[in-house]
Amino acid sequence: MNDYQPMDSFGDDTADIYDTEARGDELSTVALLDELARGGPTLELAIGTGRIALPLAARGIRVDGVDLSPAMVSKLRSKPGGEQLSVTIGDFADVPVEGSYRLIYIVFNTLFNLLSQEEQVRCFENVAHHLTDDGLFVVEAFVPTYLTRLRDDQYVDAEQVGVDHVSFDIGRHDPVTQRLDESHVVLSTEGVRLYPIVTRYAWPSELDLMARVAGLRLKDRWAGWEREPFTSTSRNHVSVYGH
Repeated sequence: MNDYQPMDSFGDDTADIYDTEARGDELSTVALLDELARGGPTLELAIGTGRIALPLAARGIRVDGVDLSPAMVSKLRSKPGGEQLSVTIGDFADVPVEGSYRLIYIVFNTLFNLLSQEEQVRCFENVAHHLTDDGLFVVEAFVPTYLTRLRDDQYVDAEQVGVDHVSFDIGRHDPVTQRLDESHVVLSTEGVRLYPIVTRYAWPSELDLMARVAGLRLKDRWAGWEREPFTSTSRNHVSVYGH
């Protein structure tokens, strides 16, 4: 995607609509993270609008956060309890915080917003530096298998078709760089809006090697937040790393 910058995906326009639809797995996500935190403290990388951090904090867990986008964090601050969380504005690959955590986590494919293997490895290394000896790093991401089913490494997917609006996704895949350029397009009587996103995906086995480089190892892997078994047909994974 020409001239793309990560902030193109997380500005005011995206922050305004980010919480429009819940994913539906919030309760199970928070429940498992609460268990893995073992009382905390915890750190969420790319905390965003607090979809996970706020209900986790409501359980009595200290949750700190890092995020690149002031607009997303402003939405978090506007919610009940949002002002009480310590959030650092910055590149989450740097993990720009002080202290150690029993749990550091990143959800919803967000690790892939780091657009090179080098950046992703750097993130693992910095996470390892901020984990307690018994600390855990949890990564939720998609399994890239479905990308092999794209037609000519691209797709157009209609999401909503209404009387006064149409929304669809457009994507182009580069298997050499492992990059997926996407844009969510909304056509309505108010005009055209584009919500671009670029990701550099990695296979679970590649993430395991990144963890090894950082001095971590895989402890558990599930297909979802309910601890579903991870199999050859799983579309997503929740991976848990530790020292």
